[in-house]
Amino acid sequence: MDNNALQDYIKYLETFVTENRKKILKKVLQQRTRYFTVALEDLYQMHNVSAVVRSSDVFGWQDLHIIQKIYDPKLSHKIAKGAEKWLDIHRYDDTQGSIDALKKQGYQIVATTPHNDDVLLPDFDISKASAFFFGVEKNGLSDVVKQQADVFLKIPMHGFTESFNISVAAALIMNSLTERLHQSDINWQLSEDAKSKTYIKWLEKSIRSIEMIKRNYIENKGVLDI
Repeated sequence: MDNNALQDYIKYLETFVTENRKKILKKVLQQRTRYFTVALEDLYQMHNVSAVVRSSDVFGWQDLHIIQKIYDPKLSHKIAKGAEKWLDIHRYDDTQGSIDALKKQGYQIVATTPHNDDVLLPDFDISKASAFFFGVEKNGLSDVVKQQADVFLKIPMHGFTESFNISVAAALIMNSLTERLHQSDINWQLSEDAKSKTYIKWLEKSIRSIEMIKRNYIENKGVLDI
């Protein structure tokens, strides 16, 4: 769909939501980014997956990548608070496929680990688009990730405990890097095309009977590729 068609469809959908709803969606959209993203490798505790989903939404990281080799984590709506419907969640059945896809999109691979202090969080270079990999709760990241990682990232710790819970580690990293990103001159926001397409998804999720409304639009406009 070209830009004119996108804008026409947006105007149509906007007639079904309140002014306040449009204002909120547009405000949040301005804070969304794909510059940084998270990849979860084979987590088996659903509350950790759901908590990372919630943090991704809170900090404005639009994409989340979930690798499911062994476990099949189901999101907990109670923990995620419905955040999953505002994100683009990508699923993979093998780690290499996720790495290949992310590298193709221009991301460097960052392995988060408490056992390697290659780079500490405060010193992390934010000048490169990055995908942050978090591993299974018990054993950590796979050798596939470790062997292909461009950077190993560690959160500084000052106590006896060796590591954070995965969902806590992800939130700390997202919080620190989002703050630094917003203070930088990096072009971290979504492209205008991505903003339009994301806004359409959010409008559709905000409207009851959306399937009927879409059918009416298609019948009237003769547009099928929405």
